[in-house]
Amino acid sequence: MAIQNQLNNSYTLVLGGAAGQGIQFIETILVTSLKQCGYHVFATKEYMSRIRGGINTTEIRIGNSRVQAHVEKIDLLLPLKQGVIEHLDKRVDENTIIVGDRAALGTNGVHDIPFTEISAQLGNKIFSNAVALGVISEILQIDESIIHKEIGKKLSGKSEDIITKNIEAIKSGRQWVKEKAEIFQNSFTLSRHEEVKDELVMSGADAITLGSLAGGCNAAFAYPMTPGSSVFLNLAKLSSDHDILVEQVEDEIGVVNMALGAWYAGARPIISTSGGGFALMTEGISLAGMIESPLVVHLAQRPGPATGLPTRTEQGDLNLVRYAGHGDFPRIILSPGTLEQGFSLAQKAFDMADTYQVPVFILTDQFYVDTYYNTPKFLCENVGGNSQIIQTDDEYKRYALTESGISPRSIPGAGSGRVCVDSDEHDETGHITEDLDGVRVPMADKRMRKHEIISKNVLEPELIGPKNYKTLLIGWGSTYTAIKEALEYIVDDNIAFLFCPQVYPLPSSFANFLNAAEQIIAIENNQIGHFADLIQGETGIQIKTRILKYNGMPFSVEELVERIRREL
Repeated sequence: MAIQNQLNNSYTLVLGGAAGQGIQFIETILVTSLKQCGYHVFATKEYMSRIRGGINTTEIRIGNSRVQAHVEKIDLLLPLKQGVIEHLDKRVDENTIIVGDRAALGTNGVHDIPFTEISAQLGNKIFSNAVALGVISEILQIDESIIHKEIGKKLSGKSEDIITKNIEAIKSGRQWVKEKAEIFQNSFTLSRHEEVKDELVMSGADAITLGSLAGGCNAAFAYPMTPGSSVFLNLAKLSSDHDILVEQVEDEIGVVNMALGAWYAGARPIISTSGGGFALMTEGISLAGMIESPLVVHLAQRPGPATGLPTRTEQGDLNLVRYAGHGDFPRIILSPGTLEQGFSLAQKAFDMADTYQVPVFILTDQFYVDTYYNTPKFLCENVGGNSQIIQTDDEYKRYALTESGISPRSIPGAGSGRVCVDSDEHDETGHITEDLDGVRVPMADKRMRKHEIISKNVLEPELIGPKNYKTLLIGWGSTYTAIKEALEYIVDDNIAFLFCPQVYPLPSSFANFLNAAEQIIAIENNQIGHFADLIQGETGIQIKTRILKYNGMPFSVEELVERIRREL
């Protein structure tokens, strides 16, 4: 059975238009309204690096069961400008229903609805996106009262006249569909689920933000950079209600140093950036390693090198984070694949950083932070985290040599002791030293002993599928949902999927999973297979078969099914 037919348990709508045409307005209203109606819903977007113009698209997928991955198929396409249909040409087939303003699009291959003409009759062409919203809401059988309520919320700061005109435009769009009922007969037949109404709808950026709050985050520093800015902006919006210090710093060098200063003073800050910004932080990352400061860094990946594709997605920064900074020091790298993992890993990151006094990196990407869907409410425990800060006395030594490598950490003012830190090599009290064998070597060994402790407490990977597998798929980060769904369609009892929420250090059990397989396939959104190389370096096991993608787009379910079957 073709994968296209297997995907009939879901329905995919794609909106396309220029930046500034109100696509995000339609998307936000639709996703919230679909959830309120009881539909499982997923949304993701691709956008060009422009404030106005270009072609942006939003994919909204509705399912009979949970839908959390990108697909190629399009059931309903609504283009709002010329070029959209051509842009999506590979995803459009004979089953795709295309609805649009034929005059504006300059093509006959669409079911014509004069958005511009209808909105002009309402007094302003700006209402054309509300007409489009009405068309879609009728096709998707969204309750009219729910759409009107969501419009009221979205436009709460506008005048009553604007709200009324938008509602009239929505009604006009719905009426058009009713008059053209034969076009859409049986095109949307998905069922509703009452329990969905009480679930959460959030993005990957929301999950990282809320997880950070649960981990005790009380400060955020950043220099704006897509797509890393999303978490920083979320925290800025929440800063007044949650007493968060937020600062847009002059550059990324200042960002990391300000964060280190805040940890030194007893705060729990996060910094959020992307690859190019992180590159400027690497000296500060080394400083964290030398002064053994906790540090939490969220890095939302995008394609490089240099500016690359600033609004697209890729998993190309694992090596950057793994080897960032000069000299040797321990670190932890986490990478969520689901919203719940994003929340829990962000929360854990703060306690990990505090406990081991090391940098902890949360690796996401554009696809992850910009994607959102409905999900059950998270179990949230130990809100605020566990601070490891101690009270000092006059004999306090910030870098006391310990068997575990973890020295007692305090902050200025927490007792009578002096908290001395220095970027040079230092003795137990924090003072600079040139004693090479007597102090330098023992101190370097102490720092690296933390790696051994961290390695014994690694988050275990998740095995999906049969335990007696022959083929093992390996994935990390945002590839999780697409690989998992692809595996459901392949239906092979010999294939399993191993997902790693913590990509460094690897758990001691990791090699056992690999040795049990006859064939190993690494699936990564980058050009060379960063994680496969890391695995080889850590375990000595070479992964020759790699399914890679690096054109700036995420894997689709159909694409993975085809490419995995080809490798089998």
